[in-house]
Amino acid sequence: MLQNDYDEPNELNEILALREKGIRKIWQRTPEKEFLKDKICGALWGRMIGCILGSPVELESISQMQDWCRQIGKEFPPVDFWEDVKEAEKKNFYGAYRYEYIKNNMNFVPVDDDIIYTQLALLIMEEYGTDFSTADVGMAWLKYLPFACTAEEVALNNLKKGISPEKAAEIDNPYTDLIGAAIRSDGFAYASPGWPEKAARMAYYDAYLSHRGNGIYAEMFLAAAQSAAFALDNPIDALYVGLTEIPKKCRLYEDIKWALNLGENVKDYKDARRLVDERFCGKDPVYANSNLCLVVFGIFLSKGDIVRGLSQIVAMGLDNDCTAASAGSILGAVLGKKNIPEYLYSRFNNTVDTYLINMPKFNVDDMTERFLKLVGEIYDN
Repeated sequence: MLQNDYDEPNELNEILALREKGIRKIWQRTPEKEFLKDKICGALWGRMIGCILGSPVELESISQMQDWCRQIGKEFPPVDFWEDVKEAEKKNFYGAYRYEYIKNNMNFVPVDDDIIYTQLALLIMEEYGTDFSTADVGMAWLKYLPFACTAEEVALNNLKKGISPEKAAEIDNPYTDLIGAAIRSDGFAYASPGWPEKAARMAYYDAYLSHRGNGIYAEMFLAAAQSAAFALDNPIDALYVGLTEIPKKCRLYEDIKWALNLGENVKDYKDARRLVDERFCGKDPVYANSNLCLVVFGIFLSKGDIVRGLSQIVAMGLDNDCTAASAGSILGAVLGKKNIPEYLYSRFNNTVDTYLINMPKFNVDDMTERFLKLVGEIYDN
């Protein structure tokens, strides 16, 4: 596809008109509660496990990660959390010490933006309903979000200056095609499992606050794929469903289709990273499209095993806490909590930290029940 053949609108009605034919709603009614509860809890844990496995080595090169593993005597790619981290006494962007992400120091899920935006999505839907607007998202950000980075930081600062939520992404924002919106997709999928069109629609209104073009499509694609994953046995099938909710003539569609076509032949994390580096040479390390291609490759490499999938994705590098979290959500939704090894979540004592304003730590079982309540509201309307 030539550059001038792309058709990448920002308005929802135009995006919807450019989709290919797809299954907009897989489930016509929700399945039995315990079945769905296991799936939602599995998706939540998949996201958090992937995030915390990648967080200590976020954006590191493959060689940097390999050198560190040799230094501390750790298996690479990593199949368990990190026994030691670099600069352990240093605070990260969220105000937490890096030693809090060491395996034996963790008795709850430590804080990370790839997790708090799932918490924030839950609050948005609870407070404004599942037919919320971008303006509602803006109000929630001003109420709960103390700080942000890249496109989210720009949008948050613009909101604080009085710029409207509909325009907050468009002023002094060079980050609109980065991964920031994509990491916010999961909560909308958890509230609308088996209904990818609904998940993508909610993701659109969320993404529009901070992103444009392919940055928006990235959140819509992942939300739809994560929603579909609840109702499908094969996570690859969920990725194909995700593609049907974004414009067929956009760059993200082209890139994801490329990754899907190659996925069966990708040998390992090194092969995946080589392919992405060749295709996206010169792009920002947190460019949405390149990182989502790594998600695709990692899901192929998982072969139905969440440990293998997340291990391979973290080893690929780039924004690997984001990519492992997003893939973990898809794999966790397919597999359910019952098929996730207990050693990956038992140490967290069902508790998740947050930096959202005036919010205590979250409880995973409670989050699961709250998402289940939203599912009932969506399917009953």
